Amino acid sequence: MNKRKLSFWEIWNMSFGFLGIQFGFALQGGFMSRIFQTLGAEKDAIPLLWIAAPLTGLLVQPIIGYLSDRTWSPRWGRRRPYFLIGAILSSIALFLVPHSPTLWVAAGFLWILDASINISMEPFRALVADKLPESQRSYGFVTQTLIIGIGTWVASNLPWVISQIGVSDSAPNGVIPMSVKIAFAIGAFIFLISILYTVFTTSEYPPESMEEFEKEKKKKNQFIPDILNNIGSMPLTMKKLGLIQFFSWFAFFTMWSLANPALTEHVFKTPVPTESSFDMSIPKSKEAFELANTAFQKSSNEVGRYMGTYGLSSMAFALILTFYTSRKRINRKLVHMGSLLLGGIGFVSMYFIPSPDWLFLSFTLIGFAWGSILSMPYAMLSSSVDPKKMGVIMGIFNMFIVIPQIVAAVGGVNFAYKLIGNETIYAMVIAGMSLTIAAFCNLLITNKDAITYNPK
Repeated sequence: MNKRKLSFWEIWNMSFGFLGIQFGFALQGGFMSRIFQTLGAEKDAIPLLWIAAPLTGLLVQPIIGYLSDRTWSPRWGRRRPYFLIGAILSSIALFLVPHSPTLWVAAGFLWILDASINISMEPFRALVADKLPESQRSYGFVTQTLIIGIGTWVASNLPWVISQIGVSDSAPNGVIPMSVKIAFAIGAFIFLISILYTVFTTSEYPPESMEEFEKEKKKKNQFIPDILNNIGSMPLTMKKLGLIQFFSWFAFFTMWSLANPALTEHVFKTPVPTESSFDMSIPKSKEAFELANTAFQKSSNEVGRYMGTYGLSSMAFALILTFYTSRKRINRKLVHMGSLLLGGIGFVSMYFIPSPDWLFLSFTLIGFAWGSILSMPYAMLSSSVDPKKMGVIMGIFNMFIVIPQIVAAVGGVNFAYKLIGNETIYAMVIAGMSLTIAAFCNLLITNKDAITYNPK
């Protein structure tokens, strides 16, 4: 099919739903560990509590990709029905997460939230490949990254902003502060509205051959064989990209799960207090606990705010690439390699910084890596696979995102950082080392179509 080139605003409209998706991911990534800690989780248990996120991605994304490849509605298209279903479920889950009364309830809501976000997210990747000609693929994925950066920065700052306007960060032991509850409620609203915007402003191409499409739909019991067949026959370039993805996402899962305990302890010097360390029957001791708890909650706001910086710098990175790739070709491999190296330096620097103010620089460097992770691998992959299977291939490719997170969650990250020392900040050093390995794995990519595409 000959696809026309789209304008910037057409690409913006079809990607805008990612703003809401990233609100969900940023609130989850920046504040879920804080919620777990507030509800009494030990820091070494936090990665395992996060296992919901990668497991749901492993199960949901290939399924949704497969189903969306076989969906067509003249009114709603192929991918948009999944955007909408995921958005409704995600918005409900986002609103309820900070109201969790116990740790197990919060972990359960994380399962629901991540599954719902994945229902919306996976078809967005396929939509770019569906709608854009080859010459605009990098442009499209980078535009998505620009919107993701905006969402990450704004959502990560929400609890801090809400606190600044007077909403309390204080709460009884085991209760999530009101500033976090309001932030998640705002995130739920923006998630739904942004998805609706894309659904109603974007059209989709019908299948090239409706007769062939209907025959494919009528095939029964083909899901598992098709998935296994596509896994077994994946291109060599996809396997090499999978290795890069493994080390990249191991690093970012480490950040999402352990940055809050690592930075509140090492940089802000305000670790989460435990009631067992205070005699709550003595008024002064109880007051000391409440002060320590409020200090932890406030420094957690700051951690979230600084984490938002990586969204801001990824946005700047994406903006530069958006304008550049709309006119000239880029070497995707070298761009990705350099960006990951900068991110690795950002992680390692957290151990050495003399004050919290320096976290701005650390997360700025991490943002360059994040911006590249969200665009370059997908641009390289989309040039290496059958466009008729784009949905299921993107779903399978996301296995290379979730598998490293599962490895990290079941003990990989705890084992790795304790090889250096017992302080949680060493997890950030491990994240930096992992990104550095991912950077040099780019040297394995040799497919010329994946490395660069010259716009005509």
